[in-house]
Amino acid sequence: MTDPSAAAAQAGLKRVRTRHFQTAKESGTKITGLTSYDQLTAQIFDEAGIDFLLVGDSAGNNVLGFDTTLPVTIDELIPLTRAVAGAAKRAFVIADMPFGSYETGIDEALHSAFRFMKEAHAHAVKLEGGVRSAEQIRRIVSAGIPVMAHIGFTPQSEHGLGGHRIQGRGDQVEQLLVDAHAVEDAGAFAVVLEMVTSDAAARVTRELKIPTIGVGAGPDVDGQLLVWTDWAGFSTGRIPKFVRQYANLRQALTDAAVAYQADVTSGQYPAPEHGYTD
Repeated sequence: MTDPSAAAAQAGLKRVRTRHFQTAKESGTKITGLTSYDQLTAQIFDEAGIDFLLVGDSAGNNVLGFDTTLPVTIDELIPLTRAVAGAAKRAFVIADMPFGSYETGIDEALHSAFRFMKEAHAHAVKLEGGVRSAEQIRRIVSAGIPVMAHIGFTPQSEHGLGGHRIQGRGDQVEQLLVDAHAVEDAGAFAVVLEMVTSDAAARVTRELKIPTIGVGAGPDVDGQLLVWTDWAGFSTGRIPKFVRQYANLRQALTDAAVAYQADVTSGQYPAPEHGYTD
């Protein structure tokens, strides 16, 4: 959606809006998104020209020390969202609606969305679910709050889906399309397709007027979103197939910490140049 150079991205400091997502789809310009949970990464990604920052409930796995996203609460995400929104001068900031914050009905969903807009200064919210979340999306949008939808593999429903399973295979394609049209009709400005076969994602992208954002959904979508700790090399264990690692920051920080520890214990740090004189 933008010139990839940081200088060009920041030159105008023009805030990305929902209309820019639609313009990007119509022009065939790819949209870029990353998760962010703090001021420092938000500022870096914003300056790099990333179009939108998602304060994901993936903070559960990457910040809060949980095994899944399910325990994450609104109260835990609000300060993270506020930090990201305060640092981002251009990127569009989207807050994840955590599990249990919108499922029981439209009133709860609207109240949760209000909190993210008023207390966290988010620009939009994201909900998981297609048909089952359509009424919540419609009500939130009618209150003037932009909504990004999320279908395919929905992490908050991982137990109901039988684990991390690829979506959009065989008979699942038709349900995926039903869900996609449901969220579009409800007023979502974009929809995330997670762990969906490339062919199914391409079909959804062709049929929808709103942009599709892929998370492991192949190349034929309108944009891409990744959890930043995955592509930066912080994550350990099994890395999803769709992730390309652009750095190995875990090793870089480990090396720095080992060097610091060695310098302190050996007396090499602090050296005379690190001290103050009278």
